[in-house]
Parts: sequence; C-alpha cells; structure tokens
Amino acid sequence: TCPRCSSSVGAFADVSAGCPSCRDERFHFEACFRLGPYDGMLREVVLRLKSRSGEMLAECLGHLWARHVAERLRAVGAHLVIPVPLHWRRRWSRGFNQSQLLADGIAQRLNLTCESRWLRRIRHTPHQMNLGATERRANLRGAFGTSSAANLKGKTVLLVDDVLTTGSTASEAARALRLAGASKVVVVVLAHRG
Repeated sequence: TCPRCSSSVGAFADVSAGCPSCRDERFHFEACFRLGPYDGMLREVVLRLKSRSGEMLAECLGHLWARHVAERLRAVGAHLVIPVPLHWRRRWSRGFNQSQLLADGIAQRLNLTCESRWLRRIRHTPHQMNLGATERRANLRGAFGTSSAANLKGKTVLLVDDVLTTGSTASEAARALRLAGASKVVVVVLAHRG
C-alpha cells in the first residue's frame, strides 16, 4: 500500500512521493495505515458499523483491529488518539460514533489517551458518498475545529476513521489539529475505498 494514502499499489511501485492516486494531492496528514481495501467482508463490516445496531460490533472490532496493528502504530510514537467526529445531528440519529469506538480500542491497546472531545465537526455536511474528489474537498472545507481544552502543541496524533476514500475528510480534520498545534498527524482507517 501507499504509505501516504493507503491506496493499493504494485509490488515495485515508486511511492517515495506518494502513489499515482495521491502524488498531486496536498494532505495535512503525514501517513495513512489501513487494515485492508473496502471490499468483500471488510466492506460489509464497515456498512454494518454505520447502522444503529453497529455499536457493539464497532467496540469488538476496535479491540481486534488494535491487536492487529499495535506494533506498526507504536512505531509512530503517537502521544494520543483522536477519532474523526460526527456532527451532533448524525451522532444523535445513529446513537454513537463508530470512529470513536474504534479509536477507544486502539488507544487502550497502545496505552494512550483517546481524546474524543478535542476535535469537533462544527459544520453539518451532506454525505460524501456520491461526491467527486473536488466536491468532497469543497464540502468539508472548514467543517472541523478543535476544543479550547485541546492540548496539542508538539504532539503526534493518531486520527482514526472507518473509511478513507479521497482523503478529504482526514485531511480537513488533520488541518484543524495542525492549526491547534499538533506536530504530526497519522491517519488510521479500517478500509481504503479507491
């Protein structure tokens, strides 16, 4: 996979400056780790996480996933874990934030703090599913902010989400974290949808 955006690449691809999918993109995060491609069983699991009955599944999956990626993530040297937040309306209708439950599992496994209130979605945005890359970036511009309690100066953050498609959501969330003082943001996703 591409270490920059987690897209699938060939065995001999030069990814020193990113892969063909992300080489011309400007991200506010340094790297991205994924569990796998958004396909088959992993796709089905991600879709179930987003349903009202997916809360318990997200909790279990967070712990299993953390066990699988713990060594790679320890090498990052992160200080804390932050989930990509849902807007309060979406969280209220679903009842939980699947990214927060996944982040909790990773934080526990790595003995790090999960700060789920430090990053907020301050603007409600339409679903991204049917939008192209340019539309996604425009849709998310200014959608995230940080809490006044966020102590991010000089910290390396693991930013956790369920899916990465174009990187627009992760990049905009990372931008808010960087503006608040984070020195490095590494994205961790269950699946890359490309």
